Amino acid sequence: MGAGPGGLYLAISLKLRDPTREIVVHERNRPDDTFGWGVVFSDQTLANLKANDPETAAIIEAAFVHWDDIDVHIHGQTIRSGGHGFAGIGRQRLLTILQDRARSLGVELRFEEEIADIRALPADIIVAADGLNSRIRNENPETFGVDIDVRTNKYIWLGTKQSFDAFTFAFVETPHGWIWAHAYQFEPGASTFIVECTDATWRGLGFDAMDQDQTCRAAEGLFADWLGGQALMSNARHLRGSAWLNFPRVACANWRDGKVVLLGDAAHTAHYSIGSGTKLAFEDAIRLAETLTEADDLDAGLAAYEAERRVEVLKLQSAARNSTEWFETVDRYVSLDPLQFAYSLLTRSQRVSHENLRLRDRDFLTGVERWFAEAAGAPSTDKPSPPMFAPLTLRGLTLPNRVVVSPMCMYSAEDGAVGDFHLVHLGGRALGGAGLVFTEMTNVSADGRITPGCAGMYRPGHRDAWKRIVDFVHAQGAHIAIQLAHAGRKGSVERPWGPRADQPLKEGWPLIAASPIPWSDEDQTPREMTRDDMDRVRDDFVRAARWADEAGFDMVELHCAHGYLLSSFLTPVSNHRTDVYGGSVENRLRFPLEVFDAMRAVWPDDKPMSVRLSATDWVEDGLTPEDSVAIARAFANAGCDLIDVSAGQTSEQAQPVYGRMFQTPFSDRIRNEAGVATMAVGNIYEPDHVNSILAAGRADLCALARPHLADPNWSLRAAAELGWRGQSPPVQYLAGFAQLARNLEKQQQAGPV
Repeated sequence: MGAGPGGLYLAISLKLRDPTREIVVHERNRPDDTFGWGVVFSDQTLANLKANDPETAAIIEAAFVHWDDIDVHIHGQTIRSGGHGFAGIGRQRLLTILQDRARSLGVELRFEEEIADIRALPADIIVAADGLNSRIRNENPETFGVDIDVRTNKYIWLGTKQSFDAFTFAFVETPHGWIWAHAYQFEPGASTFIVECTDATWRGLGFDAMDQDQTCRAAEGLFADWLGGQALMSNARHLRGSAWLNFPRVACANWRDGKVVLLGDAAHTAHYSIGSGTKLAFEDAIRLAETLTEADDLDAGLAAYEAERRVEVLKLQSAARNSTEWFETVDRYVSLDPLQFAYSLLTRSQRVSHENLRLRDRDFLTGVERWFAEAAGAPSTDKPSPPMFAPLTLRGLTLPNRVVVSPMCMYSAEDGAVGDFHLVHLGGRALGGAGLVFTEMTNVSADGRITPGCAGMYRPGHRDAWKRIVDFVHAQGAHIAIQLAHAGRKGSVERPWGPRADQPLKEGWPLIAASPIPWSDEDQTPREMTRDDMDRVRDDFVRAARWADEAGFDMVELHCAHGYLLSSFLTPVSNHRTDVYGGSVENRLRFPLEVFDAMRAVWPDDKPMSVRLSATDWVEDGLTPEDSVAIARAFANAGCDLIDVSAGQTSEQAQPVYGRMFQTPFSDRIRNEAGVATMAVGNIYEPDHVNSILAAGRADLCALARPHLADPNWSLRAAAELGWRGQSPPVQYLAGFAQLARNLEKQQQAGPV
């Protein structure tokens, strides 16, 4: 059902595998009806087609228009990046090729035929390939578990006779906001021209009151610099009024209902900005054809098909979501330098990374690295540093690179005092090359600890024990920051190992929090803080900050994340107060901001301060993105130099969405909307991750926790892998670093085994 690319290619693939199969394709439209313009293929997609059906692939390839370059036009500048390996073909030309190939193999094609009851068809299997607006899927939404997320931006598919020698992104600023085009050639003298903008810009420019012809004329004026006098055209003449759309992301919990199987856009969609809709349909078709011709047990085979394809679809939908959100929030990025803006655009989906760009276009990436290094104040050289090894200055502190050892609780202190374990643990990471080493969460009072093994800064002896470690770190030429905290309602529990891991202490201490809400049903219920409690806690933080300065720490961080005391004020999940410290985000901010102000007053002006935030609770009715930006902006206005952007751990009901760099989008938003330096955390574990995040302007520092537990010398190893010799290991380690660099260089020259 459906003679789009997916349905036709399935029919072809089935016939190739078993010519005796009877295959009928039903299509409600005419053979030459099409409502798009061009289709984009990557080199990978074409390779899949060649492996499945070389003859069809050869015909398609002969009709291709190829390009390698992407042009980004913004603020009167054009940034070009090469090596991307794309090809375009007219949608109608592609359909004609597939129709002809299907007929030549004996597939029966029936056009202008609407089937009222598909289940009455005399077929063993019915494949619903009837597209984005699938009638078959929509007739049984509960059975298929349909989830449609309609995105916010407006877009329209247009065409033009103007030729583009690169995939072109053109951004235009108007009095009503930004509007942009995605344009590419798909045959000689013909190009797709997709226009996109926010709903507010769309209405402000009057597109909501225009018909298709008026829309084309208005868009011609906006994008005249790139159209070369050519007109814009719409081929959606079957529609009355406007052809503007909002993209619907389609996902289905089930792809099968009895003998009906969903394929392509009927089952799933990926935003057009990553050009993978046809790719997914073709790959679905290939795998489904294999299943239908090879499976001994059809039910098991179809289940395996769906399970396998679902993984690939989820990967692409995740990348598409990242790309979609980038365009939906493009206002965040338009103030970036045009070169960084282009880099951000190219890496928006996370499918293209820093080193992948180096393989595609070394000169482009070198230009990005040179710009980044010079903007960071590094001297200009023939070989600029990778972004992770560029310096960063916060007040009077200049870090030699952007890699941070994240705060990690070790639960190994004695009555709050750190000892030899902490000296070796933190000292080892200081020797490993990171630009900044953080202590673990260090508590400002005995009853502010999570466990009896947590580190403290509430007795003079604690200050002296920390000074021993700080002095060692400084002797190695490294920098160290202390994270100060109060555990609040998450305190008074056992260490996270042993038979009673994380259970409430049998003889624990009483807890306080913003509201009398226990962390879990098993945990102690805290007492709601009074004003006297607030005064005491504030003064504890101030005392700890003074002692941290006396111990010689280079920076102090106030922990307002992860459900601990100050976090319990910020999030509505745990703050149910009805006084001036509850309710609005301004009220919930009041006490944490008071603590920060008091600490800032005693912390030296030339030393930076940071604040760790949970940017989302991952629960319904929790912190909103707008809340997090407002909170970060308030701390920045109070003198905070860096927001350490984490997420979650504020509620047991949280439903986080994990993945590579999964918390980085929160850092991105806070940095580029609140206008404050940020530190990204969360499943960042490769040098490529760090460089991509920094170069795109999504964060200013990257903190790695578990990678540093596995490898204290993570930064030195990264420098060796990247061939960067500006990173200086301790003199005692020079020989080992040099040998590692030589070995890695030999491996890279030899190529993959």
